[in-house]
Amino acid sequence: MDIQGKRQSGNIEDRRGGGGRKVAIGGGIGTIIIALIIFFLGGDPTQVLNIGQQEVSTEQSANSPQDAKAKEFVSVVLASTEDVWNKTFAEMGSQYKEPTLVLFTNQTVSGCGGANSATGPFYCPSDKKVYLDYSFFAELNQRFGVEGNFADAYVIAHEVGHHVQDMMGITAKINGMQQRVDKREANRLSVMLELQADFLAGYWAHYAQNLNLTQEDIKSALTAANAIGDDRLQKQSQGYVVPDAFTHGTSEQRMYWFMKGFKTGDLKQADTFNDPNL
Repeated sequence: MDIQGKRQSGNIEDRRGGGGRKVAIGGGIGTIIIALIIFFLGGDPTQVLNIGQQEVSTEQSANSPQDAKAKEFVSVVLASTEDVWNKTFAEMGSQYKEPTLVLFTNQTVSGCGGANSATGPFYCPSDKKVYLDYSFFAELNQRFGVEGNFADAYVIAHEVGHHVQDMMGITAKINGMQQRVDKREANRLSVMLELQADFLAGYWAHYAQNLNLTQEDIKSALTAANAIGDDRLQKQSQGYVVPDAFTHGTSEQRMYWFMKGFKTGDLKQADTFNDPNL
């Protein structure tokens, strides 16, 4: 995967360190006052004080050369998704409204409520923004052994896929259906929505020719899809698998739908909702 000299997106909102709006309060007098209030109310003030310390380290990290390189990578990948989806929507006689990607560290707020690093990358339909904490990429590598930066690109493209679903009215339709069914069926609908986003990520990769993708890049994306399948995550966390509680699909399903999008490059093949195997 080659990002050298490629166009970078202007739709990046940087909330890390001094780069933008933050939920956590910096380590100044405001933090101390809030900590004292919590103490006199019988609470634990150390959490607030720790947040203040986190903000100091965050600002230092946000200005490092390594971080600048990571931001460039995200900007190039987002720009590539913009190129592909602008062209695709134009061919369908429509206009693609590019989403904003919000970079944050530790925690932030979104149109869908509060978010923290444990949430993982997500798309919020309310404000049309993708939220990303770099720490998720580190977790992919350290916890799951996923190597190659195209795995990170796949994650971004998956969340952008949710934006595409939102623009097409698919998300609202599925959310409405989920309100009328039991939890088991609602989970199944969630799985199909997520697998379709995997397909859309593969569709993007099919047309992202300017990034000079290799077989190793695609292998990296498949490794990531395999690592974050519901069955594998459940097995690791609780030792057994509960299919009725799936929300994103199994490792095998996620890899299958990504590859289907990548191989076909055909949106007509993206109908996970009528797949007899789901």
